[in-house]
Amino acid sequence: MGKNRGKILDQNMELHIREGNEKEHEENYEEPLLVHEDEKLIKRALIDFKFKVEDAMHGNYLFGIPDTHPCHNQTTTEIEQLNEIKLWGVSLMPSKPHEGTDTLLLKFLKSKNYVVHEALEKLRKTLAWRKEFKADEILEENFGPEFQKVAYLNTVDKEGRPVFYHVYGDLKDKPMQYLKKMISEENSDKFLRWRAQQMEKCIKELNFEPGGADSLIQVIDWKDFQGPHTKELRSVYRKCWTLLEEYYPGIIHQYIIVNVPLRYYVSQSFSSRLITHKPSNKIIFARPGKVTETLLRFISPENLLIEYGGLKRINDSEFSSEHKVFELNLKAHASTHIEIRAPEVGVTIVWDVTVVGWNVTYKEEFIPEDEGSYQVLLQDKEKKGGERQCVRNSYYINEGGMISIFIHNHSNKCKKVFYRYKTKPTFPTYLLYKT
Repeated sequence: MGKNRGKILDQNMELHIREGNEKEHEENYEEPLLVHEDEKLIKRALIDFKFKVEDAMHGNYLFGIPDTHPCHNQTTTEIEQLNEIKLWGVSLMPSKPHEGTDTLLLKFLKSKNYVVHEALEKLRKTLAWRKEFKADEILEENFGPEFQKVAYLNTVDKEGRPVFYHVYGDLKDKPMQYLKKMISEENSDKFLRWRAQQMEKCIKELNFEPGGADSLIQVIDWKDFQGPHTKELRSVYRKCWTLLEEYYPGIIHQYIIVNVPLRYYVSQSFSSRLITHKPSNKIIFARPGKVTETLLRFISPENLLIEYGGLKRINDSEFSSEHKVFELNLKAHASTHIEIRAPEVGVTIVWDVTVVGWNVTYKEEFIPEDEGSYQVLLQDKEKKGGERQCVRNSYYINEGGMISIFIHNHSNKCKKVFYRYKTKPTFPTYLLYKT
């Protein structure tokens, strides 16, 4: 029955997609009932799954040991403890639910195409693995400075999901040598435990309650790293991907691998396989010239690090994600002006500007209102296509006028420009020395 339900879901989804493509060509189109049928099947699968999970917990065989086993002479307290089993802080007992219980159980169902008995088996294996692996204690472990340099959490995507960066370039000197040491045969188990620790840290940022962010974005940066081209690296990477897919279902919403070497990018155009043995639309690859454009599909410019072409700086004292960001479309071989008018004298204007892909002429100047005053050139340069860091500048306003930013697009492609600014009261330094 469970397998048939999974097949019906797949067939219904495919048919819905085909019919949906024809929708715009029909005048009196009625939404197919298959959409509602899919929802009904998922609800039924969830109800069935919850019943089986609760039955397994009451019967004390959630870990695969039936209640008739001779070792099961538990006390009432021990049985109550089994009934309070939690995963990532969420209760798994459907009759005593946490607000995120359904969300969590649906992740296991979806990973098995809503085949209930397979989802139950996956949940049992996950709980058994966590117990054996001591995953609940892993946050306290220290894996050394090399591992700390590689990964970090930073900001959120457009849907509020945490963004987790995995950056080999942060190893600075000879990243391949560091990585080979980290993933060497003697350190491979340590690497997997470290990777599990990173996942547990990310999960602390999630909220499985309705409307919360229950998954994350994983950005993997291969800059200065040539990919898993050795036998040892491929082996550990396979183990790592298996760990994530088997024991953290639905936690990673999207993998974005940036600065991908050419040979891997070319192979990806023929096959969606990289390390796993099955294709996955959860993996996106970006060559060096497409990194900013790709990441901006998922992360807003105010939350994207300046290293990747965004506006965000670590420990920024001037701007936060709350400051409004403006967007301009700059046509091929065209120019644009950004004008920031000073609201009053005696303030400092601070601004950020970034251009996706750069390759532009960029000029900043202060233009006074008084025709008798001189214009002040603040910056005038050619910004090449390989540059990603945003421009930040400031200017103290001692007379009425405006900041004018001129940008000319040299390429034959349209570009996006993002900018933001603010004014802040400023006490002129020279007055401190005035007698």
